[in-house]
This record gives sequence, C-alpha cells and structure tokens, in this order.
Amino acid sequence: MIRFGVICPSEIALRRFMPALAKRKDFTFTGIAVPACDEFIFGKNVSKAEKASILHNETIKAEVFTDKYGGKIFSGYKSIAESNEIDALYIPLPPALHHKWAKHALINRKHVLLEKPATPELAQTQELIRIAQKHSLALHENYMFVFHNQVEYINTVIKSEELGDIRLYRISFGFPKRSANDFRYIKELGGGALYDAGGYTLKYASVLLGESAKITSANLNYTDNSGVDIYGSATMVNDFGTAVQIAFGMDNNYRCDLEVWGSTGMLTTGRILTAPEGFTPEITIKKGNNEEHVILPSDDTFANSIEFFIDCINSQNTRDNSYNEINRQALLVNDFLSAAHKYSRC
Repeated sequence: MIRFGVICPSEIALRRFMPALAKRKDFTFTGIAVPACDEFIFGKNVSKAEKASILHNETIKAEVFTDKYGGKIFSGYKSIAESNEIDALYIPLPPALHHKWAKHALINRKHVLLEKPATPELAQTQELIRIAQKHSLALHENYMFVFHNQVEYINTVIKSEELGDIRLYRISFGFPKRSANDFRYIKELGGGALYDAGGYTLKYASVLLGESAKITSANLNYTDNSGVDIYGSATMVNDFGTAVQIAFGMDNNYRCDLEVWGSTGMLTTGRILTAPEGFTPEITIKKGNNEEHVILPSDDTFANSIEFFIDCINSQNTRDNSYNEINRQALLVNDFLSAAHKYSRC
C-alpha cells in the first residue's frame, strides 16, 4: 500500500486528483499539508492579520479534504515532505514553487507527482531528474491528456494513412480571463500563458512529431503590466518536414482544438487537451464530400495518469521513460523562450 500526501489544498487536487485516487486500492490518502507562514508567498503590503486570515482559509480548505477522504492535516509543506508517514507526494502548487518542494520531497525519498510544468526553468527540472534518478524515485509531470483514449484513436487514424500523407497539424488552446489574483498572472509564482496553456500545445506537438521535433519560430505577446505573457504561437517541424502550428493564450475565447490536414482527408476535434471525466469526445473525419463523426467513450485521464505514476514507482524502465519525457518537455519550453519574438501592447 502506497501512502499518498498532498501539498496544498488546491482546486485541482480536490476536483480531479482526490476522486481519481479514491478509486485506487493500492493507495491510501495519508493527509494534506497547509503552508506555514514562511512557506506561503503573500502579496505586497499584506498585514499580519490578513496573513493569518489567508492561512486560516487554507486550513478550512484542507478540512474539506479530510472530511471527505480521511487523513490528517500537516502543518507546513516541510513537515509532509519529511514525514515518515508518506511514500509519495502530489504537488499542485504554482509552478515557481515546484522545484523547492519537489526537491525537498525527493531528497527525503518520496516519489513525486508534479503538476505541469515540472518547473519554470530547465536547470531546475534537470536537477529534479538527477535527484530522482539517484534515489530510484518516480517523478511524473502530470500532462494528463496524453493518457486519454482519444489521443490513442487519433494516433491510430494517422498511422493507418486514412488521411493520406500528413501535410500539417494545428493545435489551439486558450481560455477566458481569470481573476486578477490567479497565479497565472503573477510572475513570481511562475505565471504566464507559455507555462500553462502553451505547455500543453508543445507537449502534444512533440507527441505528434516525435523525437526530432524542434521549434523553428515563436512569438510571445504581452498585453498588460503584469509582466507575464498572455498569448503566443509557434511553428514546429521534425526531420521529415512535417509541421505543427500551435497557438495558445490565457485571455482568449475558449478553444481546445486539433486539426490534422492530410493529402486525402482531414481530422478535427475539440477538447483534445482538457477532456474531463464523463466527456465523450467527437472526432470528425472529412474526405472529399464525405463527413464521418466518431463518438469515443469517455475516459478518466487523471486516473490513467496515476496508473502511469504507479508504473513509475514499480518499473525502472517506466521511470526512465518519464525522466526522458520531462526533460524533453523542459528543453522544448527553453527552446521556445530562446526563439520567441516578444511583443507588448501595454
């Protein structure tokens, strides 16, 4: 039985992670950590009373977890990362905090399931990989969509040559503006469209193009004084000249689409990157004047991602594959930043 802990009572942990974990017979939920005062990043000019109120609210949110799923509340991220009651840790903190607490957990011999991105910096991500390798620990970056059955179905269609020779892929992912205090708009917390929506599009582009995928052009756009990028785009190609065009953004009309343009047909679908449990994907395939709609069964990507994490814990080969995928994604994000032309509309 693997004893699981969670750092931070985040919305995604409550809404997606805990229900998926509860289905497992080989995991037990040990508890959730709330931050100590020196572990929480407060905004500027926050009074002592306001800090106390914020921390109290974190405890209230954590009680929702323990009331529903059992376990206990750990006082401090450090305490849960060092606890001998924990074998594995799920970390859904803002990206800028991933490195510190994942490193602390790995050093204390905990397997780590990290929300994406692993970290905002290539060197930090590679350090986590080295520590995990040294101690034979699982390290998994939670891009859940790759485990959805629609991705497997699309791969099968492409490989079957039903669409002919693939001319171009297009991936678009953007969502409406969120509240001003959302970490995505705070540079110090690892905010920005690239690390959030952009990471998804880069990840899927690399899946479609394979190991030789590289960025040939990139743009990042800034529209306010927050200091974070709001939307962007890029072109990627592989050694065969197959291209993917990606576009992403945070303050956008919602879109989460894939288009596969082949010499004899075209495939399109929505919710390719964010299909929730219970959602039934619809794939449209057009060939000439004929149009086919394929309804796929729903899937639970978080449960599938946890299944992969179990394999990482139990299998050296799966751990190595995970390390390689995390490193590959970090390199792509780093290459994007190096290639990006930056534009501001402030």
